Amino acid sequence: MGLMTAILLGVVQGLTEYLPVSSDAHVRLTMVALGMSDVGGAAYTAMIHFGTILAVLLYFWKDIVAALRGWFKSLGGSGNKNSPEARLGWAVVLGTIPVVVAALVLKKPVETTFRSIYYIAFAFIGMGIVMLCMDRFGKNNRKSSSITIVDGLIVGAWQIFALIPGMSRSGSTIAGAQSRGFDRESAAKLSFLIAIPTITGAGLFEAYHSRHELAHGMMMPVVVGNIVSFVVGYAAIAFLMQFLKKYGVGVFVAYRIVLGIVLIAMMQSGHLSPTAGADDDTAKPAATAMLSR
Repeated sequence: MGLMTAILLGVVQGLTEYLPVSSDAHVRLTMVALGMSDVGGAAYTAMIHFGTILAVLLYFWKDIVAALRGWFKSLGGSGNKNSPEARLGWAVVLGTIPVVVAALVLKKPVETTFRSIYYIAFAFIGMGIVMLCMDRFGKNNRKSSSITIVDGLIVGAWQIFALIPGMSRSGSTIAGAQSRGFDRESAAKLSFLIAIPTITGAGLFEAYHSRHELAHGMMMPVVVGNIVSFVVGYAAIAFLMQFLKKYGVGVFVAYRIVLGIVLIAMMQSGHLSPTAGADDDTAKPAATAMLSR
């Protein structure tokens, strides 16, 4: 992988990891456009999740430290187990369990069936509609300080949708938080915090799984990709936190629906294969993979 490709994928990963448009789907489509294998692309982008994780750790550093301190104190009995910080800590920890279980149970379809571009297209549209409904009809009157363990489990469970590329982890969990009555800013904040253990775990697993590739020419692209995804990811978080307060998710919903329709039209017309990039036979240059069959 060349450095320019690493930089491009770092930008795509950093920008779409936290915007509610699905980083997995955008990386999948970018790999198709570049004529690269989906398997290799998925492994690479999992390893550059550390950049986006570092971005969210720095942006919410005070909240994370407070939550960890409250959680540890609640374990030892020296703190208030019902404090907002302790409840947030428990919500993040327990909110990780549903998606881990689901990922283990659905491992095969996650790695194969769900990566069809048809699934991606319908996921773009379906989750877009769900996001719009939650944004428009949710109560949107709770702050993150009111979170409970039940909230954590429910919002965390919404991460299961993100196992399908196109659903979006941030889009799913923001919608899940709004379904519990949290306002836009609090919903986005909870979405980012609850995603930390899951994304970190996925990155560590993939780094271990691909350790031999890292030792044979992939180290530099991975380092570059992480640096780029960190810078772009931090900017994306800052942008989204301010944007949602003023405008909501309408722009992202429109983008998702339009992109989903375009992808379906391309597949129906034969200009795009649903399995493009899934194996060596379909991993073609952009001109043939995206614009011809």
